Amino acid sequence: MHVFVTGASGWIGSATVTELLAAGHQVTGLARSDRSAATVAALGAAVRRGDLRDLDVLRDAAGSADAVVHLGYHHDFSQMEEAARLDLAAIETFGAALAGTGRSLLIASGVVGLAVGRAATERDNFDVGIHPRSANAVAALALAEKGVRPLVVRFAPTVHGAGDHGFIATLVAIARERGVSAYVGDGANRWPAVHRDDAAALVRLAVEGAPAGSSLHAVADEGVPARAIAEAIGRGLDLPVASVTGEQAMGHFGWIGRFFAADLPTSSLVTRESLGWKPTHPSLLDDLEAGVYFNG
Repeated sequence: MHVFVTGASGWIGSATVTELLAAGHQVTGLARSDRSAATVAALGAAVRRGDLRDLDVLRDAAGSADAVVHLGYHHDFSQMEEAARLDLAAIETFGAALAGTGRSLLIASGVVGLAVGRAATERDNFDVGIHPRSANAVAALALAEKGVRPLVVRFAPTVHGAGDHGFIATLVAIARERGVSAYVGDGANRWPAVHRDDAAALVRLAVEGAPAGSSLHAVADEGVPARAIAEAIGRGLDLPVASVTGEQAMGHFGWIGRFFAADLPTSSLVTRESLGWKPTHPSLLDDLEAGVYFNG
């Protein structure tokens, strides 16, 4: 297949491009800068210049592809609503370009807000009021009515591995700054995770064979206790480990406090059974214990 990938130079996108190329697919990656273009080209993919605001570019690229993998997103927590509007415009543009073709549109989403008090499953639907982006997955799945093969991959909040600059790297930086590795309350709340390369493998499997309308979970660790994460960070930095109260969380952690305090267990059983996806790379705690987040 010829697959057009947005976010192709990003953390998950670059691994996905590598995975698709290794499986024999042709890949074109969207690149908004010279640096991004160089990264995509170095991976072995063709480059299409533009960004998510260039709807004509998106429309043309989708029209000439057998599948679209939309992983690009502006992760700016100060402009969540604007980022979601930009994302929705891209999804609608892809949907119009692919209408009536039966070709695939795979979009990225998350698992936050799917369930409370139990492990979320692929059969759980979004509460669109939880996050501005939640409604976009619903809109993408509705494109099946227009002759598109929509797929949604819900990623764990931590997609880890060497080079990750996301949530776990942020927690490590906070621990260094504060001189203590902390967790909230008793630290029993659970944090799902997946290795970057396992996530990329799932995206490929989904594009190749997931049924239209599938919601899939890129989750390998169903829920790592926050205390275990904090303890691993403490060992890695040789720092004490301590609890902070819920009231202290935002003051200690900043913006990530409310996320790290959340209990988000998430199952991927349906995904594994339907696609034969078998995560094989290190777990989050394995990566922490191996020093991935502390070396350099």
